[in-house]
Order: sequence, then structure tokens, then C-alpha cells
Amino acid sequence: MRERVPELSLQDFTSADPARRAAFADMLMRGLQDYGFFILKDHGVPTELLGRAYALAEAVFALPDATKRRYAAGLRGYTPFGTEHAKDSRHPDLKEFWQIGREPPRDVEIDEDLPPNVWPAELPDFRSAFLTLFDALDATGRTLLRALAPKLGLAEDHFDPLVRYGTSILRVLHYPPVADEVAPGCVRSAAHEDINFMTIMVAAKGAGLELLDRDGGWLPVETEPTNLIVDSGDMLQRLTNGVIPATTHRVINPAGPNVSRYSMPFFMHPSSSVRLDVLASCVGEGAKYPPITAGEFLAERLREIGLAS
Repeated sequence: MRERVPELSLQDFTSADPARRAAFADMLMRGLQDYGFFILKDHGVPTELLGRAYALAEAVFALPDATKRRYAAGLRGYTPFGTEHAKDSRHPDLKEFWQIGREPPRDVEIDEDLPPNVWPAELPDFRSAFLTLFDALDATGRTLLRALAPKLGLAEDHFDPLVRYGTSILRVLHYPPVADEVAPGCVRSAAHEDINFMTIMVAAKGAGLELLDRDGGWLPVETEPTNLIVDSGDMLQRLTNGVIPATTHRVINPAGPNVSRYSMPFFMHPSSSVRLDVLASCVGEGAKYPPITAGEFLAERLREIGLAS
């Protein structure tokens, strides 16, 4: 394997040049198949917005623990430190987070249960900043899916109705400094695969993200703080029969300064009713996965990682 995940410019796909668009789609497909990850630059999410979001992330997790816990509301709002664990891990991850979901559309009735978001009263700018960031990352994800669709034998707009009102989540993550007395085996985020179609993550404040490459080694994923990091999840793996695999990754404990780490992954989900049946172009010698809906699969995984009962 090469030593760095590929870097793509979204401007190549949004250009009017068919050759640039085609080259971007080829690189996107190769990046997901060879690494499961790629770096995305020139994505259009404002640098000022990213800086504002990180400042608010630091502020919200600096609130007293009792205050934060008042905003715990299941899959929205605050999730306390040590709640989540990887699917196959007995140890809790060393993190706390705040989750923001899609706001129900005002002018369209949808067949989707979207829990209300929870906003910290102590930070009046939190809501507008993170809803703006949610929309920007959602738009980026839809563009990436348009680039990917023809590589799977689909119309460019195939994924649009599947994700337009999907159950996507923006997770604002805080990994505090690792305590001296931490239990053996506990890491900031144990090895896992993401559940969704794609994850679009603002490059983290702090090192530690590693992917498991196809040769079985751990490869650091690092880039400039204004870039995005994209990876493919379990739902896309099921849909493509493993043509696009979900790649195992983790966040290791700090080897250098033991300071906080912040990151903001956007988990792009389809609507709950979307079936994850294998695409005709990917069936090959037969489907490897039984039929299931996105909602059923998500519920199953949330139970496995300790976020649902």
C-alpha cells in the first residue's frame, strides 16, 4: 500500500469539464476500494464556519458535567463520557459527544421519525453554527454520491431521494486527556467500521486517527485542518456486496502531549425505509448479505455499540 490516502479536489467534479469529472469519479472509486478513505479539499465548506464550530465544540464540552448531562436525550444532544463502545469491544471508548440530526422540513411531510434536536442554552450561537455545518456537509455528501453512482451502474441522481430526508447525524466529539488510571484496553475509539453510507469528517484538532489498510497495517490519516476526511460505511458495503468495503479505523491514545482531541464526523444515512438490497451491478456470484432496511440495520448496530437497548 502507499503511505498516504489519496487526496481529491471536489472542484474537479463540480467543474464543467467532462474529463475532470470522470477522473474525479475514478479516483473516488479507487480511494474507497483501496483504502476506504480519502482526503477531500476544495469542498466549499467555509473555513470560517469550521473555525467557529470548533470554538463552540470546545466551549460546550467545557461546561460542567452536571450541566451537560441535563442535555442528554438519547440519540440527540449530549452523550456522556464512556457510554459508547465499539461493536466487538468490552471496553468503553474514552470520549463524550453531542449529536445533531436533520431538522424536519417545514413544507414537506415525510415518513420519518426525526427526534428533536437539543441545544445548549449556555451557547446561543451553537444551534445556528451546527445546523449550517450540517447542511454544508450534507450537500457535500450528496455531491460525492452523485460522483459515485455511475461507477456502480446507476444514474447520477440515484442516491438523491434515498438520502434527501435521511437520518444523517453530525457528531461533535471530544476526547479528553487520557487519565493515568485508565483501564487497560481502553482507547479513545476502539477499532470499528462506520454504520452508514459515507462519513464526511472535518479534519480533527489532534492526531490519532488510523485506518487498517489492505495489508493489515495501521495507517495514520492526517491532513490540513481545512480539509475533509471521507470514508465508506457498512450500509454502502452491503449495498455494493463488498465491492466498496467498510474500512476498520480507530483513534489511538496520544503518544505525545496528553491533550484534548476534537472531531466532527457527519454520518450520512439514507431514510429508514430504504432497502439495502445488493445492487444488480454488484451481485456477481450472489448476494453476501440478507435483505434488511436501513432503519432495521441502524437499530441493530446502535444496540451493539451501547446507544440503544
